[in-house]
Amino acid sequence: MKKELGSEEIFKEVIDSEEELRSMYGYPSELVNNKSITLIDHHCRDYISKSPLLFIATSDSSGNCDVSPRGDAPGFVYVLDDKHLVIPERPGNRRFDSLRNILLNSKVGLIFIIPGLEETLRINGQARIIKDQEIMVHMEAQGKLPKLGIAVEVEECYMHCAKAFKRSHLWDDTYWPLKEELPKPSVIIADHAKKLGLSQDDVSKSLKDSYENRLY
Repeated sequence: MKKELGSEEIFKEVIDSEEELRSMYGYPSELVNNKSITLIDHHCRDYISKSPLLFIATSDSSGNCDVSPRGDAPGFVYVLDDKHLVIPERPGNRRFDSLRNILLNSKVGLIFIIPGLEETLRINGQARIIKDQEIMVHMEAQGKLPKLGIAVEVEECYMHCAKAFKRSHLWDDTYWPLKEELPKPSVIIADHAKKLGLSQDDVSKSLKDSYENRLY
């Protein structure tokens, strides 16, 4: 059996100080240093109202990280005031990675995305899990209220530049792979969970049922 190498054996030239990092890339511009605000102003509200998708980054008390998508119709995130927003917790896979992390470490990072717009909105803050019914009613979808929400007290908001989206050509469908060339999630899941003995068809049927009957 071939020995698996550790990171210290694979990577020989590791950056381990900010000084070395700065010597290679320099410092941010005055605009970058001054674009962050500490509240949800009218620009941020407008962006959030048009966003159907966000990613939430969390970590537990040991620093183990997770990033998870949250999506629904544009405006699905409820903005209470200049400092607070709530993300509805729709039915998922019940792993509760984000929620379990928040119970241990309230720090979160959010990235909001609007299709076709290459600049994203980033928000950092403190989160807690809530079930206030007077708030849940504002996030009803398909006739159903969320049981829980992720409430975020905002500490930092800023626009993130479009370079990653421009390099990736994410919104330009001329760069998209052909549908038949895409990875097949049912094949991947069946292989990763092969100890369960499920076939690709079994996984496909399970996914189809989940998407059709358990979105809300």
